[in-house]
Amino acid sequence: MATASTASRITRKIGIAVKKAASRNKGWYDLHMAAASGAIAQRLPLVDLVAEIRDARIPLSSENELLRDFPALSKRIVVMNKIDLADQTQVKGWMRYFEQQNCIPYGVNSHNKDSVKGLLNFIQAQVRGLCKANHHASETITIMLVGIPNVGKSALANSLHQMGRISAAEKGRLKHATVSPQPGETKDISSFKQYNGVFHAQHLHLQIGSHPNIYLLDTPGILPRMIHDAELCSKLVLTGAIRDGLIEQKELARYFLTILNLSDQYKKWAKFSTNEDRLLSFIEHKVEDSISSKLEMRQKKQHMMDHTQDLIVNDVRGTIFDTISCFDGNIELEEDMIKLMEAELVALREAFRVPQGLGEYVYNRVVSVKLLDLYRTGRLGHYTLDTLPLTLHHPL
Repeated sequence: MATASTASRITRKIGIAVKKAASRNKGWYDLHMAAASGAIAQRLPLVDLVAEIRDARIPLSSENELLRDFPALSKRIVVMNKIDLADQTQVKGWMRYFEQQNCIPYGVNSHNKDSVKGLLNFIQAQVRGLCKANHHASETITIMLVGIPNVGKSALANSLHQMGRISAAEKGRLKHATVSPQPGETKDISSFKQYNGVFHAQHLHLQIGSHPNIYLLDTPGILPRMIHDAELCSKLVLTGAIRDGLIEQKELARYFLTILNLSDQYKKWAKFSTNEDRLLSFIEHKVEDSISSKLEMRQKKQHMMDHTQDLIVNDVRGTIFDTISCFDGNIELEEDMIKLMEAELVALREAFRVPQGLGEYVYNRVVSVKLLDLYRTGRLGHYTLDTLPLTLHHPL
């Protein structure tokens, strides 16, 4: 499709820019990541189970490629974290896909207590099944958590550890992973010491269960030294696995706007329109058969005027809806898509309350940073950037 081609071209351009920036600067692969890769490779054959944490927004692109070097690994758990940020209509399809890849899939939101509790029960059940099937005599099971940066490994490790404590006596004795919003910032759980010029990783364990004792081994997020696929680079930067500093924020914002503009998400934001005619049209459509339509219309208008915590978010949604609705170009054409994105970035200055008198560069940076924050926190819709492989076999 032409729309897919437009998106792919823009995505590749972003990825190529990221790769060039990485080659000129420090990039994403440093001594700590190299040391972590070596330490993980050494420990992988020694653990009882591997739980690979992936980002549900990019279930394929967030694969930890290091695991490819260990084809002899038995079944591993693939935990799709951040399912609250992904397209919910695709989650089941991805679960089926990973099952067909001989993995054990599970979806979780690491910021939701009930969701993490469900994951804990799931892991404990898998361990019991493993022990029974293998006649495991050991009283201790070690599970290694692996993944790329910023998929939420440390947040999950801490939450599972808190919920899995056996007694009050253990409280405060077992160490936590330090969680950082920056990719690759797990420090406490895997520190590094240098001997004779070589970095060595030191791992700590977090207990999450007993009978048998179950320990999590959290590891730093790692990426390949080289990423050849430009589209993969773009996805990793947009979701935060690769640090933002490698590319201008405006370019990332344009990438997100490409995804948004080609989706139907904006159509859900008609009620936030600042255009009176469109707002009334939306309200009348929703209540055309209602006896209390006039009352509901007044309530809808009042909702738009309320100074709530989400007022700016709603203004952003309404601005995007109005800008797309007014655009008379063909977004299947890359040139027109770029024009639309530029119009959106200008219109969003008012929605984000950006002060006047700033230079063009500052305007674009402020709007882009705020827009990306709303995307990454799910307040501008839920998107799955990867496409399900064609090899997926649907049940008859």
